[in-house]
Amino acid sequence: MTQPSRQPRKRIILGAYLGGVNHHTVWSAPEADSQIAFSSFRHLAQTVERGKFDFFFLAEGLAIRERLGRFFDQDVVGRPDTLPVLAALAGVTEHLGLIGTINATFNEPYELARQLSSLDHLSDGRAGWNVVTSFDAFTGQNFRRGGFLHRDDRYVRADEFLTVARQLWDSWPEDAIEADKESGRFLRPEHADAGRFAFSGKQFEIAGRFTTPRSPQGRPVVLQAGVSPHGRDFAVARADAIFSPFHRLDEAQEFYRDIQRRAARAGRPPGAVKVLPSASFVLGDTEAEAAERQREIARQQVSGRTAQILLEAVWNRDLSGYDPDGPLPDVEPDVEGPRIIQGRAVIHQDARQTAAEWRELAEAKGFSLRELAIHLFSRTEFVGTPEQVADRLDSFVQNEGSDGFILGSHLTPTGLDEFVDRVIPLLQERGAVRTEYTGTTLREHLGLPST
Repeated sequence: MTQPSRQPRKRIILGAYLGGVNHHTVWSAPEADSQIAFSSFRHLAQTVERGKFDFFFLAEGLAIRERLGRFFDQDVVGRPDTLPVLAALAGVTEHLGLIGTINATFNEPYELARQLSSLDHLSDGRAGWNVVTSFDAFTGQNFRRGGFLHRDDRYVRADEFLTVARQLWDSWPEDAIEADKESGRFLRPEHADAGRFAFSGKQFEIAGRFTTPRSPQGRPVVLQAGVSPHGRDFAVARADAIFSPFHRLDEAQEFYRDIQRRAARAGRPPGAVKVLPSASFVLGDTEAEAAERQREIARQQVSGRTAQILLEAVWNRDLSGYDPDGPLPDVEPDVEGPRIIQGRAVIHQDARQTAAEWRELAEAKGFSLRELAIHLFSRTEFVGTPEQVADRLDSFVQNEGSDGFILGSHLTPTGLDEFVDRVIPLLQERGAVRTEYTGTTLREHLGLPST
């Protein structure tokens, strides 16, 4: 185990997400249930609140993915709208933060700022927004703005979007409402213009009066998910936390320290921007049992057909004729043809280079097509007995890998039950996570300053 640094001991921040809209969720498992039924969202939220988690996290799915014009059965299909789900969860939880992923490319700032402020009111100060952007024209077809944004412009719009949202949230002074029943005066005279706003920019030209008085947190907590240079600068300037994909400690430390340096240059105090990677886990009564469970889950997540489809996103060719247990395709990616996979994020900009790197990796490791896909696209990072997983999670945070994790499971909605029952008590014993909620708002849970 890596020895902890001399930094003060940190409490691990914990969020939980409900799987869906990708191959990581094994919908065909006998014990799996719906990823869209409210009973599933409620079960997970109430389970992790029992474990004193900081927040529930919900991703979004704005388009049904297609392969050659038809959706494929390997992905879980369909995701209900984020804000109604979180509003419903506010009524069946008391302490848990409620963070939703909502796209700044396809929404409008007035209506989204009002919806998030309303969620903050309904939940007594537990609302959060994970800001994402998109340049995907396929997804954009579902919205009136389409995929008009160039890749470089998406953060320009997001930055202006957040500027407007903050102006709207701040347009009501905290003490604007007097509500004196005897005098009949509702607004204090000195705040007669409460809610009034005007904004003129390249993306938005709006003015009026914001209908929602100041919410318990003032501004909902803001997360950001991009890790490109633009995304990192946007996060340290605008966000309270950043959702990262880095799981190996060495690359996670490099990212964590880069975010702290950028935040300092942006004038943010130490610890002002939390780093929270997504993570999953597999438990066993012994280390060997956990490793065997991990192999079984990975093969459930990445079937032979799923492996072909995952590589088709880079090759842009029909690979259904290639043996999943055989070598990688011997043809080059089709970089000129229309996309045969639509709706999945394009994370490899140079397909030919990516294919060459994957062939080299497969040859060096002796991987088949499916084994390579499992290696590249599986998410399980913490595998072992409950004691081992608790130790590795704590060590990761204490050694500047992150400030915590957003945990998920391959199984909906009961996948985190055993984590709450078997790992949380061990983390609580060592003081790594809370035993009781001490604050009422999400900002207080995360140790963020009030606004």
